[in-house]
Amino acid sequence: MSITAEFSFVHRFKPASEPVQPPLLLLHATGGNEDDLLPLGRMISPGSAQLSPRGKVLEGGMPRFFRRLAEGVFDEDDVRRRARELAEFVAEARETYGLAAAVAVGFSNGANIAAAVLQLRPEALAGAALIRAMVPLQEPPAADLSGKPVLIISGASDPIVPADNAKRLAALLKSAGATVQHHMLPAGHGLSQTDVAPIKAWIEQL
Repeated sequence: MSITAEFSFVHRFKPASEPVQPPLLLLHATGGNEDDLLPLGRMISPGSAQLSPRGKVLEGGMPRFFRRLAEGVFDEDDVRRRARELAEFVAEARETYGLAAAVAVGFSNGANIAAAVLQLRPEALAGAALIRAMVPLQEPPAADLSGKPVLIISGASDPIVPADNAKRLAALLKSAGATVQHHMLPAGHGLSQTDVAPIKAWIEQL
């Protein structure tokens, strides 16, 4: 059963049915909420605990995890502040719910904030699956991501995320020491069934 508790973020928490599976931190896209990625979480790792916060920033009434100035142009000061805030929430939730370090699974805006957390507060995450992610910080600080697994899934016909941008994100994370897999799928920006199999296979190898 999902439990809602508010802490610093409104969120859903679903306890693990198989405690050996890594907990999932589920991060929705613009306009989503704390319920959006729960079905995806069940498909990619059915036994995992699920922690799914709602973004606090509103854009035209739609929740996001940080502000942007225009499509693809991020308020990087806000990205930094919100990434640290999310990392503090994750620490709070781990203590309250007794969780191991979580693997982030983020889609679009959620993937971008997960990438920023990796770069700013790497200790907050055990790894991350980033679906349709972009570079969140043009000049990220030096971070030690040694051994952290990262999966990036891009869409070959994505009209929002240029292919070169996704490749740059992969290169930045790899240069910080992360173990990066980057898959380019025949998809647009939207989340699709084709995303499920590679994420599931990646999690099973963790």
